[in-house]
Amino acid sequence: MFTDSQLEIETSFIILSDHEKISRLADVLLDYSYAVIESEQLYTIGKEEQYLLSAGGKSQTIKTWLQASGILPSAVISCEEINKEEIDWIRPVIIKKEMNYQGIVTATARIRSLQKENRHVTTYFETLAETVNDAVTAVDRNGTVFYWNSAAEDTYHIKKEAIIGKKIGEHFDSESIQLHKILKEGNPIRGTYHRPNEHTHVLINASPVLVENEIIGGISTERDITKLIRLNQELDSNSSLYVQKEEPFSSIQSESKEVKRAVEIAQKVASAEIPVLINGEAGTGKEQLAQAIHYGGSKRSKPFLSLNCSTVPKDLIEMELFGYQKMTFDSRDTEEIEGKMEQAESGTLFIEEVDKMPFPVQEKLLYYMTNQSFARVGGEQQKKTATRLILSSTQPLGELVRKGLFNEKLYYQISIIHIEIPPLRNRKEDIPVLVSDCMKKYSEKHNKKVDKINHQALHILCAYDWPGNIKELNNVIEHSVLVSEGKNEIMLEHIPAEIVEKYKVSIREEKGNKEEDEMQRIEEVLKKTYGNKSAAATLLGISRGTLYNKIKEFGLK
Repeated sequence: MFTDSQLEIETSFIILSDHEKISRLADVLLDYSYAVIESEQLYTIGKEEQYLLSAGGKSQTIKTWLQASGILPSAVISCEEINKEEIDWIRPVIIKKEMNYQGIVTATARIRSLQKENRHVTTYFETLAETVNDAVTAVDRNGTVFYWNSAAEDTYHIKKEAIIGKKIGEHFDSESIQLHKILKEGNPIRGTYHRPNEHTHVLINASPVLVENEIIGGISTERDITKLIRLNQELDSNSSLYVQKEEPFSSIQSESKEVKRAVEIAQKVASAEIPVLINGEAGTGKEQLAQAIHYGGSKRSKPFLSLNCSTVPKDLIEMELFGYQKMTFDSRDTEEIEGKMEQAESGTLFIEEVDKMPFPVQEKLLYYMTNQSFARVGGEQQKKTATRLILSSTQPLGELVRKGLFNEKLYYQISIIHIEIPPLRNRKEDIPVLVSDCMKKYSEKHNKKVDKINHQALHILCAYDWPGNIKELNNVIEHSVLVSEGKNEIMLEHIPAEIVEKYKVSIREEKGNKEEDEMQRIEEVLKKTYGNKSAAATLLGISRGTLYNKIKEFGLK
């Protein structure tokens, strides 16, 4: 961090030989701040030290005076060596570059430069700590807090003035403080789930601060994930049931050959213990099929849980899947948190969007599928479960494997049974049935009596491409039921405006394309007949009057 520009170098100096007289030294110190005396060693005499010269006679040589006065020699260094600890700062230090003297640096000037450098380093650190969104804590070797940023205030609701200068253990249970572990063991922590108190969940990165292999303190950054944890818990507690448990496959109604084939395969493997991979775009009904496999098989009385790799933060997926063993100083007192793999013991775990799973977690999942065992995050003990896995992907996993974006061995483990669900735009024959089911479901949910849909409204829904698939269709029908204003029929005005507008645009484009094709055909025929309109009308199979009107309409000559 140190630069030459921060070092105050005194350049007002003159070089004298030790053979010169004291009177000469006294004279030059009237004009220069320092004199550098070249003797067996180098000495510096400052203007403020002139009073020492009176101890010797004016005719005395500088060398004799130096021997009598006992003045110590000065260190000679380059600017690059300024940070060396062995430099003796009792006398002003001479800065030399190659064979030339650059100037003099005093201990006072060096202290000022160090203070300035310290202010700069501190300001950089504080600015960085306030720039990041994570809570930043810094403690000394005794665990006393000397830095606590604004994000830490927001995360823990503890003001800086209430914690800086205090032991961190005064505000947190000492066994829950990862910085204590860092200070004790000196091992860094990366991306570790942690609960510093009952109400807060964080992902922590922490490192010891080492000087000459000695721990002088520790720094941690903690990302508050409390809201994400609570949201996941709410999603788990409010997870929807998409099938009837008694006859789960009857809940999947479709006229599509592809969907019927997918259901056939699912029924055949429902009672097997092998994993199933379901591929399809978001919203196509992959979880509904996964539930049908579970409730239609031998594990129907056991739990069905799901984990979505696209909604859970990447750093949390491993913990959500395999659980967590809280680290404490007393190994006899551990807090164990079960992951979805254990919670779904003897049942089914549906891992959604496995294509978004980080590579290290893919490796751990592969190990589980090979050995039927795993270790919790932070733990070493192997856990065995008999959990069946159903997985889904929105991207073709085989293609991802070829691009090196998915674990090849894991792909072959999970794709023994591979079921494809086509997007809704490729099976529009299912839309009327799905609309009818949705009307019934949302009428009951919102206490409405909507059991019909206007023909034109249904036509527009069937013409729409549904990029969000069945989920989007559900949302649109729920919207339409809610705004039906007491009517028992969904009308065109109840359909969201953007869907109706897209339909109108597509009709205009279709009409425009037809007109353009017709104009090109007339032009070609007129060229073939060399402009003979009677012959052209005959070739086109229309009357001369109709041809004249078309020529006028399209502006042809």
